[in-house]
Order: sequence, then structure tokens, then C-alpha cells
Amino acid sequence: MTKEEILSALSTVQEPDLKKDIVTLSMVKDIEIDGNKVSFTIILTTPACPLKDRMKNESVAAITEKFKDAEVTVNFTSQTTSNRLDAKSVLKGVKNIIAVVSGKGGVGKSTVSANLALALGESGAKVGLMDADIYGPSQHIMFGIRGERPMMRDNGSGKGLIVPIDRYGIKVMSIGLLVDEKQAVVWRGPMVSSAIRQFVSEVDWGELDYLIIDMPPGTGDIHLTVVQTIPVTGVIVVTTPQLVALADAKKGIAMFNQARINVPVIGLVENMSYFTPAELPNNKYYIFGKHGGKNLAEEYDVPLLGEIPLVQSIREGGDLGVPVMVGDDEISRNAFKAFADNAVRGIAMRNANMPATEISQVL
Repeated sequence: MTKEEILSALSTVQEPDLKKDIVTLSMVKDIEIDGNKVSFTIILTTPACPLKDRMKNESVAAITEKFKDAEVTVNFTSQTTSNRLDAKSVLKGVKNIIAVVSGKGGVGKSTVSANLALALGESGAKVGLMDADIYGPSQHIMFGIRGERPMMRDNGSGKGLIVPIDRYGIKVMSIGLLVDEKQAVVWRGPMVSSAIRQFVSEVDWGELDYLIIDMPPGTGDIHLTVVQTIPVTGVIVVTTPQLVALADAKKGIAMFNQARINVPVIGLVENMSYFTPAELPNNKYYIFGKHGGKNLAEEYDVPLLGEIPLVQSIREGGDLGVPVMVGDDEISRNAFKAFADNAVRGIAMRNANMPATEISQVL
């Protein structure tokens, strides 16, 4: 066996999403050969890659087909892909910025954001969560950090930076950590936009694979400020199955598809898709309708990233400050993990196949 022969065998193994072989994509490194033993490392596009077992099995099969007695060891490392045009400017340590949006309130957008961040973090990615819902923040409640205050760090220029609170391995920042939650945030649009810019420029996010932004419902000032201030890799749209939620989700998709904004829609996730009683884990009851999210995804030609069940533990986890992804409800955990896996694949494909991420030039 030679390194050239190993590379030739591995050139038949495709990265399932990018549809190119792992050698052409420069995903193979550190080939070591000792007699009939061969080892090498595959560089994944993200620590959260859900397809690594498939690539491992296909790599072993490709080599043993050519060398029957080969003992193959496949190692993995990761280098989260990024396609930022301005990687040296705003949030320069963040590889991917994902906005989680909804056309209306009450569809569970904050719950989806929190558990998406946790699912990505559980897979080994470095993740931050920005609560951009200034008027109705909730991430400080969902992560059990209400009443806490973030620290300040001197960045050496005499201007302090806010240090996000680390909970469950996720860096969390919310206006709910800075104001008395008994007081309403009665701000005009410019003040809200200023707060969002502060969350970007005056918070020490550090090095992140993903920054998840929990957006407010609707299509307004905050959405425009975000896309004008930071290069958003893509958006994930949250809906529920009923028609009124789907109608508003269409507006969210349409907003980001506008030529002036032009932020890719990574996909759609349907929350409260079905009810599954704890005592009947294999039963599904479609309380709010069936396949609404699936039909909408097909209509707009965007991926349906997941269907999240209506389960009591999801609500309880958010209220208690212990999101379901750090709980023991396997039904809900598996649904969020499957959703996160699909989201990661969508982000990697977006970075490989679409124009570079840049700040939108909204008039």
C-alpha cells in the first residue's frame, strides 16, 4: 500500500451533501501506513456532522475492497465551514450566524433557538445564543439565569466588553440580563436598533462555530438592523401546522428572499407538529393539523429541517430553566437532535454552493 493508492481508493467516497469525493474536497490528511495497517484523518465540515459514520464505513469499504487484508483506522477532526466575505470585521471570530425567525409570536421560536444551540453544542461545536427579542426576551428564563448580571472585561482600549453568561456550554446574551424584568422596555425603533448593535460590537463572543440569534416575531426594525449590521449566513423559519401560522411564515420567507436583503433560508422547522403522550410514546395526535410545514416547504422549495412534537417536558424545561436538550426526555431530545443535524447539513451546503455571506445593503 502507498499513500497514492489509499488516496485513489478514497477518491470513490463522496461527501453525501456536497456530492464531491473527500479527496477532491481536501478532507483527507495524515495518512500513515505500517505493513497492512493504515490510518488517516477525515476533516469534517462541522463538529456536529451527522454523516461521519457513513463516511467512515464507506472509506473502510473502499480500502478493503482494494487491499483485502488492510486494517483501517479512521480518525476525525473538524473545521466548521464558513463563507464570510468580511471575516475580518464585525464578529470576526464567528464562523456562521444563524437567525431563527417566525412570522408570528407563539410558535415556539425561542424554544427552538435554545434547543438548537444546545444540540449543536452537544455535538462539539462552539455556540453562542443572542436573544434579539428586545421587547419580549426569554432566553434568560429558558437557561435559568434570570437575575444574573454579565461581567465586564477590559479589551485593552479602555472600553469594556460584556461577557456573555456561559450556561450548559452555550454563551448566552439577552436584554433580560440587563434590565429589571418587571419593567417594560418602552423604546422607539432607533433605541432598539442601538441595543442590537451593542449586542454585536460590545459583547465578547469570542471564537464560535455558530451564533444563533433568537429574533422577535414578525418582519420589522430589528430584522433590518440585524441584516444591515452583521453578515447572516442564513435563517431558519419556525412555524406550527395551522394555516394562520403558515400564512405568517410565508411572510418571513418572503422577507429574506427579497433582492435587497437576500439572506438564504436554510430551512423550515415545524414546532408542535403532533402530540405524543408520555404513556403512549409511539402515538401521534395531530392537534393543530398535519403536514402544514411539509407542504409549505415544498411550496417554497426549502428543506423541512424537522418536526418537533408537542410534549409537556419541552414547556416545563423552558419554564424551569432546564431546556429539554439537557433533560432526559429522549423523544424530544431526538427530535431536536435530528433537526439540528439537518440544519448543520443545510449550513454546510449553503457555504459550499452559494455566494459569500455579506451584510445586506437595505435602503
